[in-house]
Amino acid sequence: MTVALPALQGRPEWQGGWIDALPQAVVLYRQGSAQSPPAGQPGGRIIVRLNASAARLWGVTDDRARGRPLMEVLRRHTLEALCERGGELELDVAGRALRCQALLADSPLETSALIVEDVTDHRRREAELREAAAILSHEFRTPVAGLRGVLEALEYQMPAEMQQNFVRQGLQEVERLARLVEDLAVGFRPTRARTFPISEAFARARRLLTQDAALTGTPLSFGEDHLVRADPDKLLQVLLNLVENAMKYGPRGAEVEVETRTLGSFIEVAVLDSGAPMPDTENIFKAHTRGEGVTGNGSGMGLYIVRSVVQGWGGQAWAERRGERNAFCFTLPGVAGMASMSAP
Repeated sequence: MTVALPALQGRPEWQGGWIDALPQAVVLYRQGSAQSPPAGQPGGRIIVRLNASAARLWGVTDDRARGRPLMEVLRRHTLEALCERGGELELDVAGRALRCQALLADSPLETSALIVEDVTDHRRREAELREAAAILSHEFRTPVAGLRGVLEALEYQMPAEMQQNFVRQGLQEVERLARLVEDLAVGFRPTRARTFPISEAFARARRLLTQDAALTGTPLSFGEDHLVRADPDKLLQVLLNLVENAMKYGPRGAEVEVETRTLGSFIEVAVLDSGAPMPDTENIFKAHTRGEGVTGNGSGMGLYIVRSVVQGWGGQAWAERRGERNAFCFTLPGVAGMASMSAP
């Protein structure tokens, strides 16, 4: 709040135009008699002045509001009670977040003030920051896990060629971490789109998933190649989230298959597993939401991130039942002129 009570008490300055320039809604009021109060009844708190923002908020002009009971204008008992006791509260009115503060005068004969500030945008930015932190936390887990695996492997003696392969994998994950850090400054929508064969992303995903597939006994296969346009790192994140979910929640040792097909100007990618039918295929894409009956640790952000990333490049993400298997699908822009070929 930027309005100080001393500037409003017992002084005529509030009658000037400066009060109308304030972005906050300001209602000045005092104890007194309303116009034509019921016979024998004392007057309550009455309006002394509305600034321009308050007039817009309550839909009444300053001239019409002056001298009227406070409740007739505010039309909310919570605000009337706040004006009586002083202090602060936050209200949700018609989808807007309003921070309200009542500054009480020292004497009932002096002018008090109700100041209302629209903090909707501020609350939205706070929510976006919380969401960004959750997304970053989730996205950092994969490259960090990859680096840990590389460093653990390098502790042991191995042929030079194999060692170089692990070093390359480690550098690749460091690169990915660096790009995630850069994303902090430019937002989370894909910003490095390029044209490339989707087999590149499949090959990276296969390398990163090899260890988990071996531990769970999961046969993992990838479909035909297509030329696509997307952010390679974001695409990799989508693939890893979906395939890791399939290996984690599907039957142990059952195949996880990644299929591709042309869908108009887009390429559809479907990750198929042999898990039980899903009772809810829409809400699982919401933030901090996990499927019914899911056990173990999890943030509930994986599928939310998938949909957010996919929508960023103009695609769609959804889940459905295909025969005896669950299919987690997404689309990404295709590029004409490349014949399908077998993926690595």
